[in-house]
Amino acid sequence: MLQPPSNPNPLGHRTSSSDTANGPNDDPALLARIAQGDETAMEAIFRRYSGPVYSVALRVLHDTGQAEDVMQEIFLQLWRHPDAFVRGRGSLGAWLVVVARNRAIDVLRRRKPTDSVEDVVLASPCDISAEAERNGMMEKVRVILADLPEEQRKSLELAYFEGLTHSEIASRTGDPLGTVKTRIRLGLMSLRKALHA
Repeated sequence: MLQPPSNPNPLGHRTSSSDTANGPNDDPALLARIAQGDETAMEAIFRRYSGPVYSVALRVLHDTGQAEDVMQEIFLQLWRHPDAFVRGRGSLGAWLVVVARNRAIDVLRRRKPTDSVEDVVLASPCDISAEAERNGMMEKVRVILADLPEEQRKSLELAYFEGLTHSEIASRTGDPLGTVKTRIRLGLMSLRKALHA
């Protein structure tokens, strides 16, 4: 059922018109259908988020085969346990990307235990190592993001969870490029300040 995206480039991934009719707003309904065993709902979620998930895994691992394995594992886990995603703690897409990043780092540690994961450069606002620390930090970031003005939060999510460039965010939102850059800069400043408070 699950195939890797034909274009794994996070900046080149585009969803088909059939899975963007409602967009991420219908994710809860799709998850409910997945819980009932609806394969078409699972396919819609996969089409919508496989590109970003695969891209994050590939950035960490630099290995297409292992990135595909991580992607497959994550979506199979979602198929088996759709209740693993807790509503109210951010979007499904952001959660899947964070899971992909964490899973890929785990694979990297097993593959090259002498390599430092600190050298992994990703579109992520924080660098987390231990599972407990990671969970605590993720929760703190979710709370901070929820408190940001909607425009800043949306711009940050598009940049850091979906891997879009400033120009692509401007194109998607219809906002001027300068406005997008300002929102991201202000959002990051607020995030850093809150994390170090």
